[in-house]
Amino acid sequence: MATETDLLQIDDQLGDEERLIRDTVRAFVTDHVLPEIADWFEAGILPRPVLTELGKLGLFGMHLTGYGCAGTGPIAYGVACRELEAADSGVRSAASVQGSLAMFPIWKYGSEEQKEEWLPRMAAGDAIGCFGLTEPDYGSDPSSMRTHAVRDGSDWVLSGTKMWITNGSVADIAVVWASTDDGIRGFLVPRGTRGFSARDIHKKMSLRASITSELVLDSVRLPSSAVLPGVTGLRGPLSCLTEARFGIVWGVTGAARTCLETAVSYATTRTQFGKAIAEFQLTQSKLAWMAVSLYQAQLLALHLGRLKSAGTLTPVQVSAGKMANARTAIDIARTSRTILAANGITLEYPVIRHANNLEAVITYEGTEEIHALALGQALTGMSAYR
Repeated sequence: MATETDLLQIDDQLGDEERLIRDTVRAFVTDHVLPEIADWFEAGILPRPVLTELGKLGLFGMHLTGYGCAGTGPIAYGVACRELEAADSGVRSAASVQGSLAMFPIWKYGSEEQKEEWLPRMAAGDAIGCFGLTEPDYGSDPSSMRTHAVRDGSDWVLSGTKMWITNGSVADIAVVWASTDDGIRGFLVPRGTRGFSARDIHKKMSLRASITSELVLDSVRLPSSAVLPGVTGLRGPLSCLTEARFGIVWGVTGAARTCLETAVSYATTRTQFGKAIAEFQLTQSKLAWMAVSLYQAQLLALHLGRLKSAGTLTPVQVSAGKMANARTAIDIARTSRTILAANGITLEYPVIRHANNLEAVITYEGTEEIHALALGQALTGMSAYR
């Protein structure tokens, strides 16, 4: 069923399973997230029970098969990300990191023992994971990471620091990427391992309802069974990021939709000069362009979902979607804020919260500039990275 702002009835393109997931996730966030999210954002917290409930709903690793995962299609996963981010980007980030950045590498590159040990617990929300790639001095250039792992007999010893790690301090397992003599490798570092610690990052003004941490690895000793055996090199972590970015392509359309719906509702009830501000041409022009931009973003997400379902989706296509839709979403949020004027900067309305969150979303998991260079290289055949 189309919402009052879905003039193109794009959701009519969804299948029965996808609509069921849409309605289920929307009902969950309406009942359990929206009543509290402004307070969580202001306090800078995301309660652990929320993560547990997301697992109970089957949203963790829902696009993976086996080991307790739901095995849904890509569009169903995208719809779930959209509905979570319609509530808050931090909630979607928690689910995205769990499923696409922590569970996916274990599912794709892990040993059978690693899969059986971790994936069922993570799918159920009984164990939380995080993804350690970004470092304090190396974000867009992960190939230059300083975190390293060396062999010591049959063990590995890891040392280094990871930064801006979602779910870091509550994670039961960290997927940490480190340079080795053989290339970049992935390691599973359980919570409580000697030398491994996580410290939360405070005073954030974006993604406040999200746990963000620094990971410190001080000569962490791991057995050889901790290594992900199925991949060596940067393609390992980059493939995980492609999975997560697909969720962002969909997720940000949820944040944008909430901002548009809020702006429409506010404009039709707020009066100035003796009439609703929705009656003014300038306001209607803003709303019209916001709606059209949202429709374009939704159609792009749907198209990429169909490509992924067909098994033909490429990283460059995901880069195009992430770059375009994140920019569209933040533009819609900012324009919505102008319609709400002074009320737009308070947490009584969701707009400024979404706008602040999207400031992080346009730069994490690949900045606009990096995605632009990926597209530029695909278009010209020439790399401009170095």
